[in-house]
Amino acid sequence: MSPETVYLNGRFVPYAEAVVPVEDRGFLFADAIYEVIRCYNGRPFRLQQHLERLEQSAAALEIPLPHSREEWARIIDELLQRNGVRDGSIYLHVTRGVAPRAHTWSEGLQPTVVAIARSGGGPSPEAVRDGVRAITVSDNRWGLCWVKTTGLLPNVLARQQAARAGAYEAIFVRDGLVTEGTSSNVFVLLDGTLYTHPLANILPGVTRGVVIELARENGIEVREQAIPATWLERAGEVLLSGTNSEILAVVEIDGRPVGEGKPGPVFSRLLEAFGRRVAEETGGSAGAREA
Repeated sequence: MSPETVYLNGRFVPYAEAVVPVEDRGFLFADAIYEVIRCYNGRPFRLQQHLERLEQSAAALEIPLPHSREEWARIIDELLQRNGVRDGSIYLHVTRGVAPRAHTWSEGLQPTVVAIARSGGGPSPEAVRDGVRAITVSDNRWGLCWVKTTGLLPNVLARQQAARAGAYEAIFVRDGLVTEGTSSNVFVLLDGTLYTHPLANILPGVTRGVVIELARENGIEVREQAIPATWLERAGEVLLSGTNSEILAVVEIDGRPVGEGKPGPVFSRLLEAFGRRVAEETGGSAGAREA
């Protein structure tokens, strides 16, 4: 269901009336950045980390952000209240602005800002309880994967390939190394150590940071280093982390079971710890939602 109200360029307007010009560079060139922020109990989770990443993406593409962190927070709070969203997500979208179509841009363009709050999201009870399937695909994306740009066509095609294979996620592999998923970061448990790709041309996932934080607090060794794809066949557990997927266990990759073919004990410990952290910071509850 569509939200009643969206934020567009300084105004809260009805969803059906929120339109942008056809020559917006976000539409023409994917010249835009975005963030997705989960909210629990009507409160954004790890908002400052998301806004920091938004600022980093904007700086990389030389898009001037029109709001301070305090202003973003006020916009988000009002948007959540206007739409009555308690458990859901906020989508922030900033384009370079509107100009006659040309590859180069002129200075002084006014960025287009859109914010949408929507109820729902989060993993299904079945995904949390049973784990999910994944496939591996060649990582053919560009060289700035750490920038959260709207140019997501390779991710979209890979995710569609996964869906056609009956899988939840596609895991990118580049030069024989696991990088990340189409909308998630990847963790591999091998011989008691949890590995994840270092922050080198992957998206610096906010939930990825929470997982690392919680793992270390719970005595689980974490190493940020390159992961050979061959490790996926030997892994005791494989985990996905993301804003909407939270933490999920991968129980099958490319048709082969991971570990015992069911969510493992490290996943269970981290999921429980994640739920506690969300409750501490928002008063809400993470985990499975009924569809």
